[in-house]
Amino acid sequence: MSKLITAQEFMRRDLTTLHTDSGLKESVKKLLDNRITGAPVVDHAGNYVGVFGEKSCIQALIDAITATGTSPDELPRVREFMNRHVHTLPPDLDVFEAIDDLLAKRISGAPVVDENQSYLGIFSEKTAMQVIVNAICEHVPGSTVRRYMNSDRNRLISPDATLLDAATVFVKTPYRRLPVLDGERLQGQVSRRDVIAAAQQWLVSQRTSSSDSPEIAKYVDRHALTKPVTADLLELAEAFLNSPYRRIPIVNGRQLLGQISRRDLLEVAAKMLRPVEPAKPAHPLYLSAVSDGIPPSLG
Repeated sequence: MSKLITAQEFMRRDLTTLHTDSGLKESVKKLLDNRITGAPVVDHAGNYVGVFGEKSCIQALIDAITATGTSPDELPRVREFMNRHVHTLPPDLDVFEAIDDLLAKRISGAPVVDENQSYLGIFSEKTAMQVIVNAICEHVPGSTVRRYMNSDRNRLISPDATLLDAATVFVKTPYRRLPVLDGERLQGQVSRRDVIAAAQQWLVSQRTSSSDSPEIAKYVDRHALTKPVTADLLELAEAFLNSPYRRIPIVNGRQLLGQISRRDLLEVAAKMLRPVEPAKPAHPLYLSAVSDGIPPSLG
């Protein structure tokens, strides 16, 4: 295989950033408005400090909800804010087609269900990283979604669970979405974003004042994974596969140069590593005679 491309060649340089003294409400709104799962945090000198991601955001919101003294029984239930219109994938779909599907629909993952809508697992950007690593390192051809889906049933959640229950699961696990089942049938899905939006809306409904919004500095992940511009495609794919992060800041010392997301890597890698279909064998070309005699021009 030819030399792999590096972070410098496809990282995003136009970034949404937060500051260490940004308030919680302001920061949550910025993430939701920009439809991003996290943002690098810089100090007043523009130096990179860390990342304020969804998990940091959810922990901050848990603290804000707990500070109100509200009984968990008074909080919204999962059924009230889960997404009921969930895009799903069949288990026998080719993995590269599944990756294309996620990219085309701009979603980071989807439940895998059988013909009876029974839940089987999740195929996501995270599990797709194993596809990329296998394609680069082992030259493994495309397989099916069933081989790569995550079937951990500890990620399932009840529609009767509270907002705080769902938030706590997201803080304690690496998962970005929790399937909601009725028996074995998929009823919906709750994402980190759903929890953040529901928590923000609930806090607003409690009429908490802006002075109650803490600065995000205490919630910033200061040990978030970073990479230099020289990191290649394989190194980045392995980093995403072996860590909970969905975005990796690209830095030079304390200088923030750019950022690469799982989606960025998948878009590049899927084009490069898709198995090439074998060429169809050539067939002899037969021309039917238009005349039984010799053409006049040659007579």
